[in-house]
Amino acid sequence: ADQIVEAGEPGASAASVVVCPACGARRSFVRGPLLVVTGASGAGKSTVCNRLLGHVHDAVLLDADILWRPEFDTPADCYRTFFDLWLRLCKNINQSGRPVVLFGAGIGVPANLEGCVERRYFSTIAYLALVCDDDVLAERLHARPAWRAAGSAAYIAEHQQFNRWFRAYGDHQPPITQIDTTGVDAATTTRQVAAWIAATI
Repeated sequence: ADQIVEAGEPGASAASVVVCPACGARRSFVRGPLLVVTGASGAGKSTVCNRLLGHVHDAVLLDADILWRPEFDTPADCYRTFFDLWLRLCKNINQSGRPVVLFGAGIGVPANLEGCVERRYFSTIAYLALVCDDDVLAERLHARPAWRAAGSAAYIAEHQQFNRWFRAYGDHQPPITQIDTTGVDAATTTRQVAAWIAATI
């Protein structure tokens, strides 16, 4: 049975208690935040993540693609096993006192995380989307090496549509902060993301 979460005092890393509904056993844990940096393919997620590695010491930076396997390709249930696995991993990393900053595309759609069982173990999930103009996105995807198979018209159209979804998200809840990378060099975008991480954790 799923554990019951007894939240502690409000805060970024509040001490909480989980209770086994079967035996009543209680265990304290850190109910910390999860930060998600998202955006369409070509928006700049991987570039920023790689630039930040070794420079952000108060959080653990991870790329969501590292755990992807064919068995997680289950669109019928919105890839729920994959997202629950990531939340379970991030929940346990949080126990070290350092929150996770997770970089990924679909993992940044709030509906994909907010309904997961493991969501209860986080004090909050903060979302940051990197966006850009459609033509810039297409140019970046065309420039990728052939082995990445990112230059087809269908692939580009799919991610342009995804990019537009983030740009049109507006005042929906939970909020998604946006950084527009159009005409901005990677170093500047990296500094902006680093500032968001520092302000959010």
